[in-house]
Amino acid sequence: MAGQLKEVRNRIKSVQSTQQITKAMKMVSAAKLRRAQDAIVQMRPYAKKLQELLSNIVSNTEVEGGKSLATARPVERVLFIVITSDRGLAGAYNANVIKLAKQTIADKYHQQSSKGNITIWSIGKKGYEHFSKNNYKVSDSFKDIFLKLSFSNVQEASEAAVRAFQNKEFDAVEIVYSEFKNAATQKFVVEPFLPIPKASNSGKATKADFIFDPNKEELIAELMPKILNTQLFKAVLDAQASEHGARMTAMDKASENANELLRSLRISYNRARQAAITTELTEIVSGAAALQG
Repeated sequence: MAGQLKEVRNRIKSVQSTQQITKAMKMVSAAKLRRAQDAIVQMRPYAKKLQELLSNIVSNTEVEGGKSLATARPVERVLFIVITSDRGLAGAYNANVIKLAKQTIADKYHQQSSKGNITIWSIGKKGYEHFSKNNYKVSDSFKDIFLKLSFSNVQEASEAAVRAFQNKEFDAVEIVYSEFKNAATQKFVVEPFLPIPKASNSGKATKADFIFDPNKEELIAELMPKILNTQLFKAVLDAQASEHGARMTAMDKASENANELLRSLRISYNRARQAAITTELTEIVSGAAALQG
């Protein structure tokens, strides 16, 4: 009985230690989430307007300077830029991003995949580790971006994708990431990156009414890569905020589960202790009765 009580006490101490860790991680994630959320909230309207501008121009003008980035061609080779985190303990966050990427490959690019024409650039170590272990063609060039996240680092990845598309190394580029909604909600999306998608006209044709100065071709050729850089940076900021939100939520749930487990263990401990006391009293009474007899 004493051994059973000691085992329960050890389990209680172990759960309490784990709970301290999960509470600390929740507080750290909450602090990081506030900064990441501020960054994506400020970035999102700017990036959205630039993307609308770019799609509208592509839909309504013939621009030689940027035509190579907007022209669709038969898709033989596909690049996926998959944005995950560097660390785990974020619930199903990384698993959902990876699952969406694999599902998109299976559903949309099954033929290209069967020929080995799918390449993955992983931003974040978790995605790189998974795809490497599962024999995908994956590059480690940009997996460490989150170690020192900045616009210039993301710009390198964007410019590399643009060069690869222009050189016809890839015929389509897709971004897979988690769009931040709030701390408890993320939306996992696949977003076309290249060729630049045209604006969707729901029944009505929209006309781009822009005045270009100095030169339309030169100006748009300069703007297109910059807007693409912003689009990828926005996706990375979305993913970063989603990661911290998912980790904060996961650690909060883990702390709640620890409370439930502690409650159950304390009940078990009290029952075992009461049983031990009852046994001892019974032995004392029995011994006294035997002496009197």
